[in-house]
Amino acid sequence: TLSVSIAQTPMKKAKAYIGDEGATFVNSFTVTPLCCPSRSSILTGRYPHNHEVRNNSLNGNCSSLQWQKGPEAEAFPTYLNKLKYQTFFSGKYLNQYGSKAAGSVGHIPPGWDQWHALVGNSQYYNYTLSVNGKEEKHGDSYEDDYLTDLILNRSLHFLDDRSPQHPFFLMLSPPACHSPWTAAPQYQKEFKDVQAPRDGSFNKPGKDKHWLLRQPLNPMPNSSVTFLDNAYRKRWQTLLSVDDMVEKLVKKLDSIKELNNTYIFYTSDNGYHTGQFSLPIDKRQLYEFDIRIPLMVRGPGIKPKQAPVLNIDLAPTILDIAGVNLSSVNVDGQSFLAPSLRNGTARPYFLVEYTGEGQPTSDPTCPKLGPGVSQCFPDCVCEDAYNNTYACVRTLDSKMNMQYCEFADSESFVEVYNLTSDPHQLENIVKKVDPSILQIMNQRLIKLQSCVSDSCRDYNARTKSRFWRDSVASLQLEKH
Repeated sequence: TLSVSIAQTPMKKAKAYIGDEGATFVNSFTVTPLCCPSRSSILTGRYPHNHEVRNNSLNGNCSSLQWQKGPEAEAFPTYLNKLKYQTFFSGKYLNQYGSKAAGSVGHIPPGWDQWHALVGNSQYYNYTLSVNGKEEKHGDSYEDDYLTDLILNRSLHFLDDRSPQHPFFLMLSPPACHSPWTAAPQYQKEFKDVQAPRDGSFNKPGKDKHWLLRQPLNPMPNSSVTFLDNAYRKRWQTLLSVDDMVEKLVKKLDSIKELNNTYIFYTSDNGYHTGQFSLPIDKRQLYEFDIRIPLMVRGPGIKPKQAPVLNIDLAPTILDIAGVNLSSVNVDGQSFLAPSLRNGTARPYFLVEYTGEGQPTSDPTCPKLGPGVSQCFPDCVCEDAYNNTYACVRTLDSKMNMQYCEFADSESFVEVYNLTSDPHQLENIVKKVDPSILQIMNQRLIKLQSCVSDSCRDYNARTKSRFWRDSVASLQLEKH
C-alpha cells in the first residue's frame, strides 16, 4: 500500500515536475469564479460576456445549444485540429454536458479526435461517460472506475497509440478536488491532522459587504467548522491521485522522448473558500480566495512573471505554441509565451464578472431569506443568489493593488479594497476613496464589460498615468 506522509501540500510531485522545472505564476486569476463559465473561458479565451455562459445552469448557457453553435465551434481545439494535432480529452467538461437538452452523449465538441467526457458534474464513481459519442456507464470498483485514475490510464494509452508524425494535445480534467471528495482507498486516512487555515478572513464577519456576506452567523457554529475542516481534508486526499497522475504522465512523456518538447499546464477553474467571512464552503464570490487559481507551466520559452495571468490567456498561449497567428483568432486574452510578451504589454488591470444563481422558491433550510437564493447550508448560510451578480476591475501592477466591484442589485452596492494595506479584504473603503477615483473605476468597468477581443487589451496610457498618480496619492492618504 502506498503511503504519503503528512506534508504542507498534497501536490508535491506536481510542484517538482512542473513548477520547479518550469514556472509558477504567482498572480494567476480566473475571470469568473465558477466551473462552467470559467471552463468556457479557458476553451475560448473570452470573458463570460463574450461567450455568454453565465453560470452552471442550462438557462445560464452551460453547454447549451447556443454555446455549441457559437463559442464552442470557435474554441481552441478546432484550431489545433486544423493543424493536424492529435487531440484527446478526458474527464469533466461542462456541468450540463451530456444532458438531453444539451444534445446528450452523442454531442462531441468539434476539434477532438478522442473524447472521454463525463456526463454532468464531478463524480469519482457511478458515473456515465461519452466515449466518442457512445454512452459508457461505470460502477464503484476502484481498479476499473475511479475517475482520476481512468483519465490517466486512457491518456497513457493515447500516447502509446499516437502517430509520431503529428503533434498531440491532451486535456485531462479530473474531478478532484471537487465534491463529493471521494479519495482513492489508499489515501483516505491521509492528512488526519490537517484543518482549514485559520488566518486572514477566516471566521470574520462580512462587515460592510454585499448582503449575502452579511447573513452568515458569526462566529460560525462548531458544526460548520467541523464540516469545513472535513471538506478541506478530503479535498487534499483526492488531490493525491492527481499528484500521482502528474508524475506518471511526466514519466511517460520522458519514456517516449517527448518531455523536453512538450508544454505542460497545471491549473484550476476557480478558487475556493473554507470559512472565509464565515462562509462554510464554496466559490462564486469576488474575493481573492475565489478568483485566484494555481498555474504552473513547463516548456520551452516559459518564464515566471509577476504580472497578472488570466484563464482567458490559456487558449491564446496554447495557440501561440502551435504557431497560430493570434491576430486571426477572436480572443480577449493574450499569450504569455515569452516571444509574445516581448512585443505585448503587461496587463495593469482586468475584469472579473459573475451572474448569480437562485431558486424561484424558498430554500427549506433557509425560509427566512425567501426565494432567489441557492447553495444553502444548514444554519441558514446561502452562498449564492440571483443578485449575487457583480463585475469588478482588479488592478495589479508595481504601483497599485486594488479591487473595485459593482453589484447589479437594488442597492447598486459597491465594494472597494486596497490590497496593499488590506490583503484579506477585511475593510470596504468605498466611503474613504476620492470620488473621482470611483468615477474613473466605474468608467473603466463599463468599458471592460463591453470589450471584445482587441479592446479588452486596450489600456489607455494617458488615462492610466493620471489615474495612477491620483489614486496612489489618495490611497496613501487613506492608509494614514
